[in-house]
Amino acid sequence: MNVDKRGVSYAISAVIMTATIVVLVLVTSVYTYQVLENQRGASEFSVAQKSILAFDDALENIAWKVHGSRSARFNIEYGILELMPNKLLTVNATGFEGAVRSLNTSYVKYSIETRYISLGENYTSYILGDSKLVSNGTGTYGRALVEQRSGWIAVTLSYGVRAMETSTIDVIDGNTTTRVTYVDIWIIEVDVDEWSAHISDFDLKARCLEVQTHPTSVYPVDEENRLINITVQLDGESDSTIIQLDDDAESVVFNFVIATVQLTI
Repeated sequence: MNVDKRGVSYAISAVIMTATIVVLVLVTSVYTYQVLENQRGASEFSVAQKSILAFDDALENIAWKVHGSRSARFNIEYGILELMPNKLLTVNATGFEGAVRSLNTSYVKYSIETRYISLGENYTSYILGDSKLVSNGTGTYGRALVEQRSGWIAVTLSYGVRAMETSTIDVIDGNTTTRVTYVDIWIIEVDVDEWSAHISDFDLKARCLEVQTHPTSVYPVDEENRLINITVQLDGESDSTIIQLDDDAESVVFNFVIATVQLTI
């Protein structure tokens, strides 16, 4: 029995070509899928940053309005959003015994793996605020830090402190008149019941529970302590600012004004 070797050769070639085409299609499909997934992850990271900025705007809008409530929408599939409590915040007027306030606050943190997007190992940048924990002027309380570490890139939202001299008034006690300066220290206490992580579509809500003012004792001032150093420590970070009292101020009172804002999903 004679076999047409050319026919067999053509058949084998056809099988090899078909197998090669199938492999190429599979490889191309996998590569295309990975590219699309990376693009979607990178797009989510960009949208998540905007959502965090929108949430900060919502929170700061209601922070000083008791029972005020607002929210921001998050759509998360490739990353994760964490609510992180128990971050110790301490504010102190240096040299004035008892002029200190410590409380626990919270962070909001979005993270995604660097296989979706990478800005470079040890990358850090602020998309809101800066590294300062305390300011004596206007501006946002929020600080949104983007940083890349160990295969992850994260956006962490935290809140700093504002301190400023607000007024100097005459306080009359019998026949004695004293010029008293008031320094207000404004703090947003972010309240989260417990650590939690969230994926999918949800609204992150902020609600102002209360605003309380905690005045200190009246402290005498002179030329040596007219420059007041306000120091702030937050979860291992530290910062300070100087407030110069009016030349005619004879005493100072510190008002710690604390807005407690609860976060829920």
